[in-house]
Amino acid sequence: MLERLKELWETSPVVMKGHYRYVVHPVTDGIPSIEPEVLEDVVKRIMEVAEFDNVDYIVTPEAMGIPIATLLSYKTKIPLNVIRKKEYRLEGELKVYQKTGYAECKMYVNGLKKGDRVLIVDDIVSTGGTLLGIIKALKKAGIKIADVITVFERGEGKKRIEKETGLKIKTLLRVKER
Repeated sequence: MLERLKELWETSPVVMKGHYRYVVHPVTDGIPSIEPEVLEDVVKRIMEVAEFDNVDYIVTPEAMGIPIATLLSYKTKIPLNVIRKKEYRLEGELKVYQKTGYAECKMYVNGLKKGDRVLIVDDIVSTGGTLLGIIKALKKAGIKIADVITVFERGEGKKRIEKETGLKIKTLLRVKER
């Protein structure tokens, strides 16, 4: 089912972001474009492995988790909550500190409250910086994490998150650093 996804990874260009080797892939960057069939295959596979029981929201960080989580939300009828890089200063807004292998920024969660149960979906876990920041912020706010799933896993980020949070991170495809 995920053969095309893997083929695209193996043939995608690599660019340097400082010392970080960054693979420019359709699912992780939208470049050159996301093939609808690939997106549909990804979402079908997520639906097979993710935990949806008692999930109130699908949560994803912008930007490239959005196409995946949008289709997943549509198919499951579970509302979507996007973690934004823009601060709105709404009541209850949570700050997330994100530090990846090539960038550092703040992200913001709105619309979730203590006791909500979420499924976190993202395109890739590499260093673990994005997901770790999200998980820590949500847990601190009393939001329950039912499941975490990414399309790609590369590097040691998944192990880092599991060690630091006690959560099991599900990934669809483990890829090699190139």
